[in-house]
Amino acid sequence: MSTTPLVTFDAVSKSFGSVRVLHDVSFTLEPGRVYGLLGENGAGKSTLMKILAGYEAPTQGAVVLDGVPVCLSGPRDAESRGIVMIHQEFNLAEHLTISENIFLGHEIQRGLLLDDAAMRRKSASALADVGLTRDPRTRVRDLIVAEKQLVEIAKALSRKARVLVMDEPTATLTPTEASRLFRLIGRLRDDGVTVVYISHKLDEVQQVADEIIVMRDGRFVARQPTAALTRDQMANLMVGREMSDMFPPRKLRPSGVETTPLLRVTGATVPGWTEDVSFAVYAGEILGFAGLVGAGRTELFEGLIGLRPRSSGTIEIDGRPASIHRPRDAIRHGLAYLSEDRKGRGLLLDFSLAPNLTLTALRRYARPLIDRKAERSALATAIATFGIRAGDTSMRARSLSGGNQQKLLLAKTLHPDPRVIVLDEPTRGVDIGAKRDIYFLIQQLATEGRAILVISSELIELIGLCHRIAVMRSGRLVATLQPDQFTEQEIISHATGTR
Repeated sequence: MSTTPLVTFDAVSKSFGSVRVLHDVSFTLEPGRVYGLLGENGAGKSTLMKILAGYEAPTQGAVVLDGVPVCLSGPRDAESRGIVMIHQEFNLAEHLTISENIFLGHEIQRGLLLDDAAMRRKSASALADVGLTRDPRTRVRDLIVAEKQLVEIAKALSRKARVLVMDEPTATLTPTEASRLFRLIGRLRDDGVTVVYISHKLDEVQQVADEIIVMRDGRFVARQPTAALTRDQMANLMVGREMSDMFPPRKLRPSGVETTPLLRVTGATVPGWTEDVSFAVYAGEILGFAGLVGAGRTELFEGLIGLRPRSSGTIEIDGRPASIHRPRDAIRHGLAYLSEDRKGRGLLLDFSLAPNLTLTALRRYARPLIDRKAERSALATAIATFGIRAGDTSMRARSLSGGNQQKLLLAKTLHPDPRVIVLDEPTRGVDIGAKRDIYFLIQQLATEGRAILVISSELIELIGLCHRIAVMRSGRLVATLQPDQFTEQEIISHATGTR
């Protein structure tokens, strides 16, 4: 394989107003290699890749392609040169079908008309490659988050890229779907495609990448063969300090006389998704929920808090029946839910940071007009507590990096001071240092006597955090595991029905 650089970043810098986010970044990418691009949230990884893919222009420096400096006019220009990016945040038209999204801007024509049959046929092939068994005529708005992620990947693969940038491609995928993606990446590498793989899941990076490139605070800091680095060394390079004890020591749930659960759910059925699900979680306990894509975990809790219809089932909070028909009812009963879809259901992206933080606790700030000083004070506390990197506190939420949006969403979820907290993919798109902070925060919330429920596609996350793990399959709760049963193989065997 040729070692002539396909892409060269030559002293690339980028500023947004007075905030400089990239500082003279220089390195090369060779054809037929997979690069793991690592860094904390705000390190500049996504911004640099957006420059490569034509979404942003460098303030200084240049991108060199095949030895020639290029000035990309936009993503269509980049795609015409073989550079394609899979975004961390979905870039899909919700009202269009899967096949219409895959071929948007690249439609196949037969004469003067669109060849819908050919596009559906090619879409079905692309979907099969990523393991999504959906009719290409399905509208994207009818897909769950993990399925949208697979559509994004299929869309990118259909472009026949020379350089493929994947920004957190497995954020909502289970290990089974991720393994299929890794095999696909291997085939692309064998075909000479250059893959840049951005992820905070170091085990995945270690598995898929040939080389590791590390950025910190907008600067290039290291490049080494993957085999030369341990995960701890990768984490240390990312954060610039020693990282140890990723998970807090597991504390036992208060023992003694069996107390009334803080949350008890009996016979919950969400039409089309779950049937007759019952469970309980106690004060001081962290209960995990595992399962494959489509198992119904997210839909179960969306039904419980009123985000989708629930046809049956009862909810008790602290021993008392709770009537919950919409999210505000849940908040009133002390039940908070952090959505896995921070862009669609979590944040108001075109609002500034303070309104996003205080929206679920607005009565605290309305006297009757909004107390802006109190809002700003609450935001300053949240920024310090959750490590939100914001160059300007008046900026819109959409201007934050994906990981910092996740931190803001977590701060918003906890702001009403709930007693029962449901966290759906709480570390999605969050860097290794922030993950550790969130894990310790979750345990602290449990230690304070709250009940915590964690839905996660990262099995090691559930194993490291939880007191018990509930496993769902095809809309039913099929097992509840104790710590002495916590292995990835045990969880997967229940999730797949091979147990």
